Amino acid sequence: MTVEKTPLIILGTEVHPGETKEVNFDVANLHTASPVNVPVIISRSKKEGPTLLFTAGIHGDEVNGVEIIRQLIAKGINQPKIGTIICMPVINIFGFINLKREFPDGRDLNRVFPGSTNGSLASRVAYKLIHEVVPHADLIIDFHTGGSGRFNAPQLRYTKDQKHLNELAEVFGAPFVLYSKNLTKSFRTTCSKLGKDLLLFEGGKSFHIDDVVTNSGVNGSKRVLKHLGMLKTVFKSSKPKKKCVFIEDSKWQRAKYSGMFKASIPVGSEVKKDDIIGNITDPYGKFNYFVRAQNSGFVINVNELPIVYQGDALFHISTKLNGK
Repeated sequence: MTVEKTPLIILGTEVHPGETKEVNFDVANLHTASPVNVPVIISRSKKEGPTLLFTAGIHGDEVNGVEIIRQLIAKGINQPKIGTIICMPVINIFGFINLKREFPDGRDLNRVFPGSTNGSLASRVAYKLIHEVVPHADLIIDFHTGGSGRFNAPQLRYTKDQKHLNELAEVFGAPFVLYSKNLTKSFRTTCSKLGKDLLLFEGGKSFHIDDVVTNSGVNGSKRVLKHLGMLKTVFKSSKPKKKCVFIEDSKWQRAKYSGMFKASIPVGSEVKKDDIIGNITDPYGKFNYFVRAQNSGFVINVNELPIVYQGDALFHISTKLNGK
């Protein structure tokens, strides 16, 4: 194994082989003039190897991804056997502070990449991330959650034409892989254009920490690190309990009526067409509509809000599996 000698210069700081440093990803102060420190934890081995970037908190309300990276750091999993691990637990610190998805300027950070040096606050953060952090990474794992009240089964996302990532996805071992299109001006799209491989992890819902989702993210990260030769032998990496399901296409099943809603199947379930998967009632006990699956497939997202309106998304169900 070759001994690494070159210092890594990132965000204006030199990180030498064998060092762990916390550097500051600062862009702007709060409106009170108080400085905002956005810690980036960089750990390097003395031995050469790949650089893996873990990111979370692009949306300020997606705290489960923050918890996953927090555990990677707290348990020392981010101390690599070879190579370098960069951890950014909270990118949108402004949204995280204010318990909001967006930046104070109302912009969604994940819709302004690659950003600019003279644009909005969100755009400036995007630019700095893309130009000062991402170039160092060989692989990126970006942690997200579902939206408000909509619980995602742990899953990885990337496009159909990135099937070279299938092997790595199987190593990660999330229950599902959902082939999904890149969104305009998203972090994932920009990384793809730069030739950077990125696994986007979705799991849980906003403002919520779920142990199953957290364990899926932490264990998947350990498996990838072991696969790359980066996981120290002190950490154990178990094989996934079930084989990953690759989903080619899926669709949302929406509410036919407004009312009080309750799902009757857990997220991740396999259902058959016409199975009862939930019901919608009124507050007065006069109405009870049974929601039946419109097609057979795996349920990868469930609406957990108690009140829904006609047209609201209730379930996200696979319609076509890879090769089927």
